[in-house]
Amino acid sequence: MSRLFSLFQNPLQLLYILPAILIGMTVHEWAHAFAAYKLGDPTAKNLGRMTLNPIAHFDIFGFICLLLVGFGWAKPVPINSRNFKNFRRDDIIVSLAGITMNLIVAFLFSFIYVLGFTKWGLGTNEAFTSIFGSILSINLALAMFNLIPIYPLDGSHVLESLLIRRIPRFFMFMRQYGQIILIILLITGGATSVLSFLVSNVASGFISAANWIINLF
Repeated sequence: MSRLFSLFQNPLQLLYILPAILIGMTVHEWAHAFAAYKLGDPTAKNLGRMTLNPIAHFDIFGFICLLLVGFGWAKPVPINSRNFKNFRRDDIIVSLAGITMNLIVAFLFSFIYVLGFTKWGLGTNEAFTSIFGSILSINLALAMFNLIPIYPLDGSHVLESLLIRRIPRFFMFMRQYGQIILIILLITGGATSVLSFLVSNVASGFISAANWIINLF
């Protein structure tokens, strides 16, 4: 709760972090919808979810979790896997599309972040460092968080597509209780410390890579 209190104590921080949340959630769900459409499933497109309008993807509970603990989710895109030609392969591709898009956005914004420090003289500008730093970190947080193999996160769909025939009872259990397990992990901090460590290290890697590439020119 301290994270949420600090945001409301400093309203500017809330203003800085909102664009990052909206961008991260929107591109994540759009990528799911776009990948599904390209693989033969028009369900999300027909329901108006293949859009970059953040309102279409907004989930209040996932948004609050992002504010509280730094990890959350958007409204899941509806997928009808019966429209896929190759169910297992296509379901994995669609599941990983959102994560991949978050990583791409984070990597691209790492260049803007580095350029702000090294070329544009914005290293001491609070608005710049907060907004672009948040876009980088929240996109990485969404990517790392969704890799967790607990239903309904993307990682669980990948694992289920690979192993459903071997351990069907396990996945039936996860579909029933996965959300409860996930909430417990978030509330108790069982997952957030590991995820925060991963996000911090991947962000440092992206910034170092961006800095190295920029220095080549």
